[in-house]
Amino acid sequence: MTVVADVHLFTDGACSGNPGPGGWAYILRHVPTNQEKERSGAERETTNNRMELQAVVEGLTDLKRPCRVVLFTDSVYVGKGISEWLANWKKNQWRRREKGKWAPVKNEDLWRRLDELLARHQVTYQRVAGHSGHPENDRCDELAVAAYQRYLSA
Repeated sequence: MTVVADVHLFTDGACSGNPGPGGWAYILRHVPTNQEKERSGAERETTNNRMELQAVVEGLTDLKRPCRVVLFTDSVYVGKGISEWLANWKKNQWRRREKGKWAPVKNEDLWRRLDELLARHQVTYQRVAGHSGHPENDRCDELAVAAYQRYLSA
């Protein structure tokens, strides 16, 4: 099945250590015109999962109007979070079961923001294999790594 999309959003996050310096990046492609926009950023101390999430949040935030979006990510954490876990986290007041007890959802601030953005846009998730020659995923990885490099020499 082909999904009609206004925008393709390619994302990636990267970390040097986990936790450690991390970067995120995205490419937004307006499908009808093929115009693209790249953006990246970094944090001094973070985790890979946070950077994967941050990339998606930043990309969706950059959209000026509600769009039909196909999200391409190599992050199983982001994909399962969107498609399987998010509804239960919300139902359970942003808690999850861990070893038989309630625990807070990790990265709750970013998940809450992503939830708001998912309500604004029609997002379809498409998993891509990381480091597999997927041009946009490889480019996002390159941008994310370059973004956190400045913290390695500081």
